[in-house]
Order: sequence, then C-alpha cells, then structure tokens
Amino acid sequence: MKILVCISKAPDTTAKINFTDGNTKFDEAGVQYIVNPYDEWYALVRGIELKEANGGTVTTVTVGTAADDPIIRKALAIGADNAVRIDSEAKDAFFTAKQIAEYAKSEGFDLILTGKETINYNGSQVGAMIAELLDLPYVSLATDLQIAGSTATIKREAKGGKETVQVSTPLVLSASKGLAEQRIPNMRGIMAARTKPLNVVSPADVTPLTETVEYSLPPEKGGVKLIDPENMDELVSLLHNEAKVI
Repeated sequence: MKILVCISKAPDTTAKINFTDGNTKFDEAGVQYIVNPYDEWYALVRGIELKEANGGTVTTVTVGTAADDPIIRKALAIGADNAVRIDSEAKDAFFTAKQIAEYAKSEGFDLILTGKETINYNGSQVGAMIAELLDLPYVSLATDLQIAGSTATIKREAKGGKETVQVSTPLVLSASKGLAEQRIPNMRGIMAARTKPLNVVSPADVTPLTETVEYSLPPEKGGVKLIDPENMDELVSLLHNEAKVI
C-alpha cells in the first residue's frame, strides 16, 4: 500500500499571537512551530499503522520552505519512510491543495490522508480540494479506518451521530480525533530520521484564489462579576441590563 500523508506546521498553542505589515501577516518572531496535531496524531499515525499491518510505504508531503524541515523530520522520526517538500510558502488552501495534487497525480498513491483541519486556520478545505483535483472519492472527519484489499471501511462523524461508509481505493480522507493514538518518537526513530530521504521539489505554477486583507485579534474578555448567591435581585438586574447574548 502506497500512502501519502499531508503534513503542515502550526504555531505551538502557547505562542503569543501578533501581526505585522499592517496586520496582513502573522508575526513569526519567537514562535515555536509544531506539526499540526490532526496531521501528526491521527493522519500520520494511522498511515503508519496501515503500513505496518499491510506493508507498503508512507510518504509525507509539505508545502513549505526550508524552515519547515524540522517538523518534517519529526514526521520521519515517528515512522514515515520518506518525505517531499514542495518548495514554496503555502499561500492559501487552493494553492496548497493544487501543489499536492500536482505532485500526487503521477505517483499512484492508494490513500491520501490529511488532518481534518489545521489548528491555526481551521479551514478544513485542503483535503476536499485535493480529492476534487485528482477526481478521487473523499471522506471527511474519519474516526476509524479499516482497509481490506481495495475496500476501505470508514466511520466518520455526522450530524447527530456517526455513519459508516465503504469506499474503493484510491481515495482521500481527512482524519479526526479517534482515528489513531499519538506516538512519541523514540531515540531510534530520531536517529533514523536524519538519513531518511527528504526530497525538495519545485512548485507548480499556481495562482492563489484568495489574499489576506487583514488579521485582527478577538476583543479582550471583560472582567468577571461575582454575585452573592443570596442576592438574586442583583443577579437578575445584571442579566437584564448588562449580560450579552452570544
């Protein structure tokens, strides 16, 4: 089985968020980056589990610059066999999906895995776009994936519950919580990652469909008012006159 896992970087959740260039760019100064958790914990690990059970290879693909190499090496340390970096900044979801699709279309992958979203943009767009560009079936929000021969049985989140679908490979799938359990790279994996192939390829000529006009931080939260439980009149008054419905 030939598996492709899409890997992206995201700021550590403790990073302080600031913007530059008139609030049009994220300020990366001093920011520690990690592998996007949905890509790492669920998509990548499930891909590795399938390789271990059925044989084959796991390749990661990242649209990014040399600054992304450390997070790619972490994916290799966890258990991916090789990696590809498409040498360009990820400009928007379509740009990213098109770059990955252009790389993947001639590689014959049986399964393409993405995280359901990135924790910094929460767009949930790239997987569906890759599937459309490659004319492949797409299943989103997968929480369980089993493959027998050329048939994938997938459980996914659905409104009000879960559903089970069966799809023939090749296909594209976005991974949600529950698809796999996080793996911590061991020393052997970290050492092996140093020599695993990381192939840098030139980007395709793709025009982004969107541009960032402005970023803004959410308004600061107001103070908390503590009301004596015996003073119901004050509580009712505050709920009527000051509380905001969100």
